[in-house]
Formats: sequence, structure tokens, C-alpha cells
Amino acid sequence: MNDKYSLAKCAQYGRRLAARLCDQHFAGSSSAPLDGPAVLKFTPVRQINLLVVRQLLGQWQAETARLRSPYFDFEAAPVQAALTQFMNVLSRHISLGREAYEPLLAQSTADTLSLVADPVGSFQRLVLGHAEDPTLTTLRESLRYIDIDKPFYQGFIDSLPNSNDLSRDFLTHRFELYHAANYKAHQPMQRLVTELSALLPLTTADLLEDGPVSATTAPPVPEPVAATPVTAPATPVPAPEPPVVVTPPSFVAPPVPVAPPAPPTPPPTAPPAPARPLPNADAANVPLHEKLKAVQPAAAPLAETLRASASPSLTERSGPKVETLREAISINQRFSFINELFGGENMDYHAAIQHLDSLPTAEQARAYVSGDLSQRYDWSRKEEHVNKLLKLIERKFA
Repeated sequence: MNDKYSLAKCAQYGRRLAARLCDQHFAGSSSAPLDGPAVLKFTPVRQINLLVVRQLLGQWQAETARLRSPYFDFEAAPVQAALTQFMNVLSRHISLGREAYEPLLAQSTADTLSLVADPVGSFQRLVLGHAEDPTLTTLRESLRYIDIDKPFYQGFIDSLPNSNDLSRDFLTHRFELYHAANYKAHQPMQRLVTELSALLPLTTADLLEDGPVSATTAPPVPEPVAATPVTAPATPVPAPEPPVVVTPPSFVAPPVPVAPPAPPTPPPTAPPAPARPLPNADAANVPLHEKLKAVQPAAAPLAETLRASASPSLTERSGPKVETLREAISINQRFSFINELFGGENMDYHAAIQHLDSLPTAEQARAYVSGDLSQRYDWSRKEEHVNKLLKLIERKFA
């Protein structure tokens, strides 16, 4: 409780770790870009991987929010359905090269350290996010990207009144009181430092505001070299020149970059036709007619598309028939199912969905979910996510 950690040093370590891991992965010219499953398994620290996914979704929502036009009705149901289908297809083709992935990894590492170093600030950034009117539902959905101290945050949300009138100031004040009363429940920094040290050496002292800078946190410098004295015949021996000492540069961490704000409700969008799935600043300059080329008018809307904080949409309440569960499940749902229903096991999730798609009737699919899967993964307290999966099954066999 008395330790004061430096967020600037956390950010500095995040950049150094990201550079090292990317050096290792992208060393060869033939290194393939990272897809969604690779992002979830890139580091052995699950919290880092989850926060990379959170940033991807934030970038996604910011990109789609820019797709507006005064000449077309983006609120029309067929347009929303087609755009939803397009974005879901695109979400299954994540492709991250080093230039795009490294800053996401650096930020996620810094945020992972800040969860322990600054719980109150982390609650504001990672749980409240940029939602102007947070609700209990949006707070719970934010926890899908939290692994460190998740029971602590879950306990706080469970302690809140069942009300829709929850302001940011009220929630921040309540969290400060809750944190002060339960701070001993936090994971100690040493445990996280031990995990990270296996990837790049780190000590808790390296992160203290007034702590010494570890030798591992500064770039290596060449050893000082002293000039060799030179003698000449019949002349006095000259004194050796003083050694040249190279002083390590003072590294000042720049401000921690913040992911673009994620709006509470993703507005209707028009599809870009990007060369890669990740949004970037150039996407805003793509002509509108190019974006509309990718729209498939007959495509079916999918439930729970890319919402980190939103109320159920019309497509979620009454979606049309879908051909396969694999195509119907959006990126946000996929990560939610993997984390909440399958304990973070990506391969288990894909095997279960593949088996469900192979079953011929809705009755067999429901029996497989409520019997086999529910008992195997103990879904007794996962009703919300199980019901979402069952609704998708109903749409498939409608």
C-alpha cells in the first residue's frame, strides 16, 4: 500500500518488452502476420493478450464510427444488416504485422503493470473506459478483458446498487472506498514481476518512483577505453590520455498512448474495403462508393456485434436464420465465449462450435450444450453467455 510505482517506468518497460518479443517473432522476413488466435496466445501472460484484444475492438469501433454520409441512410435495416455481416467476416481475418502490433503490445504491457501499480486509475481507464453513462451491464462486459484481480473487480460491481443512475463520479468514489477497504485482496506486484522477468528481466525496485534504475532497464553502452601511452626514443614518456567515458542516455518515457475512445453504442457504419483488417487513419480517406462495394445486401445481421458497452440491438433480439454458428458468431462474442465459457482455451471453443455445426437438429445441439458442455466446463453460473449461445443455435435451425 505504501509503495509508489511509476507509470512512466511501467510504460518504458512495456516498450522494451514489446520490442524484444517482436524482434523474436518477426525476426525472419518470412514471418507471418498474427491472426486472432495467435494474438490470444502471443505471450504467456494472459492479461497482456486480453488487453491487446481490447485495444483492437476499440480501434474497430472508432473506425466504424467515422463511416457516416449525408447522402445515404445508414439507419436503414438492410444497410445495418449488410454492414454487420461485412464486419463480422472481416473480424475473422485479423492480420497484424510488427508495425501495427508492437505499439498495441507495449500499451497492453504497461496497462497490465498499472492494474497492480494503480488500481484506481486502471479502473477508470479499463473498466469505466470512455462510457459517459456506464451501467452495470457495461461494467460486467468490461471484465471480460480483465484477468488480474478479476474477483476483486467482480466483487465491487456486485456491491453496487441495481440502478441505471450510475455516474462516473459516483462509481469512481465508490471504487476508491472499496479499494481502501479491500486493498489486501490485490495480487502482489512481485508475482506479476516474476512472470514478466521470464520474458525480460525486471524487479519491483525498477518500477518504484524513487527506486534505483536497474542495469537491465538501460541500453547497453560500450566499455570505456583508455588511450595507450606511446613512447619515443630519447624523449620522456607522455602521460596517458584520460579514458573516454560514455554516459548512458537519460531515458524519459513519453506519455502513455491511449486507445481511441470506444463509443457506448457503435453507430451504423458503411464498410471500407481495407487491405488489412486493422483500422488506420488512411481508412477515413477511402471514397464512400468503394466502401459500399463490399456490402452484401442479402447478408444476415449477427447478434452482439462488436459491442463493448451497449444495450441489445434489434438484430440481437430477432435475428434471421444463419447457415453456421462459426459464421454467425461475431468477434466480440467469440472472445466472450472463449474467455467465459471455455476458460480461455481457444482450441476447445473451436472444437465445440465445429461439433455443434455438424449436428442435424436443434434438439441435439441444445442437449450437447446443456448436457455435455455445461457439465464439462461447469456453466452453472454462466447463464447469460449460455443463453446467447442457445439463441444462436435457434437461429441456425430456424
